[in-house]
Amino acid sequence: MESRWVDVDGVVLHVGVTGSGPDVVVLTGGPGCVQYLERDELAVPGHRCWFPEPRGVGRSGGGAHDMQRAIADLEAVRREAGVETWTVLGHSWGSDLAVRYALDHPESIARVIGIAGRGPQRDRTWSEAYEAGAPLEPDVPIEVAADVWSSLSASFTDWIHRPDLWRRLADCTVPVNLVAAGADVRPSWPLQQLAELLPNGRFSVVPDAPHDFWATHPELWVDVVGRACTPPVA
Repeated sequence: MESRWVDVDGVVLHVGVTGSGPDVVVLTGGPGCVQYLERDELAVPGHRCWFPEPRGVGRSGGGAHDMQRAIADLEAVRREAGVETWTVLGHSWGSDLAVRYALDHPESIARVIGIAGRGPQRDRTWSEAYEAGAPLEPDVPIEVAADVWSSLSASFTDWIHRPDLWRRLADCTVPVNLVAAGADVRPSWPLQQLAELLPNGRFSVVPDAPHDFWATHPELWVDVVGRACTPPVA
């Protein structure tokens, strides 16, 4: 894994890069988590993988910011890397950020792979199921920057309340593959609905996989992301 540093408007961001082949940018969850997927053994086989650490988190400079800034940072990394288009692979919150990235910059994205995301909608039954199951989840300690978590969470809430959100999603032609973890305590119906709405949306489930199966079942993670990032032969 090679470390690179990208200056974005005076703030230096850390980006790990490994492998060779078509480009994939890998977004972690949280929001505000350190880049927990930045490991050679978790990289997508046969691809060059970019692992940006979010602004204000871990080795990256800066602080609290909104989703628009997060996406601008990703675009700055892409331009600095000399990448024309890339696959955006996001886990958990990273999946939700990837969907917005596709709406804001479809010209930069070959496809989105969202794994164990939440989706831009939920109701009381979703929250009740999550809260009931959360104590039973496998414990995977991850460092989180609280101020970044707070600012991005608020920005996400503002975004999903926009009156034009569903129109923009329905008009987005970027291929989006949403993958649910079968043993996730987060109900998957929002992802199913989103996949049905998107013109090129797909939904699938990894049976018996917990939310953080990158940590509990790393070989399964590599298999899932490898197949998802490799388009079928025509």
